[in-house]
Amino acid sequence: MALLIASLGIYIIFQNLISLIFQDSSKSFTTGEVNVGYDFFGALITKAQIGTIFTSIFLVLIVSAVIKKTKIGKNIRAVSSNSDLSNILGINSNIVILWVFGLGSALASITGILVAFDTDMTPTMGFNLLLYGIVAMIIGGVGSTWGLICGSLLLAIAQHLGAYYIDSKWMDAIAYIILI
Repeated sequence: MALLIASLGIYIIFQNLISLIFQDSSKSFTTGEVNVGYDFFGALITKAQIGTIFTSIFLVLIVSAVIKKTKIGKNIRAVSSNSDLSNILGINSNIVILWVFGLGSALASITGILVAFDTDMTPTMGFNLLLYGIVAMIIGGVGSTWGLICGSLLLAIAQHLGAYYIDSKWMDAIAYIILI
């Protein structure tokens, strides 16, 4: 719990530094043209959203293959199961933790870029994504990649049903209600 609070503190420090450097105003990747999107069963979906969907599927398959088929994946599973026993068996858990941190950071960076292409960039844009990830993890389970995917889909469905039946302003509140 202490690491979570420390991580949130570091996040807030970086967020405020970014606000100081780049201001709090929104920045966006614009092409100068208005992109309405494509009709997909009554929903409008943009090129950026299509790219995000396919990139996400590709990355999930790659990460799943790395975790299941490679030596580093075997080491990750061993350290996550029992760090002390892994050290006894000759697996350097600190190196594995660094690998996982790097992989997670790379995935978070890609996520931020994809979201920025679809919406806009603000210094606070990552916090809601962080909370959505925590809620999806709680719904799907901590140790399961496919559970996390199912949790993410359930959260997205709940949020968008809420936006459809209530109002889109309540999408964040729905995630927080599920978290409680």
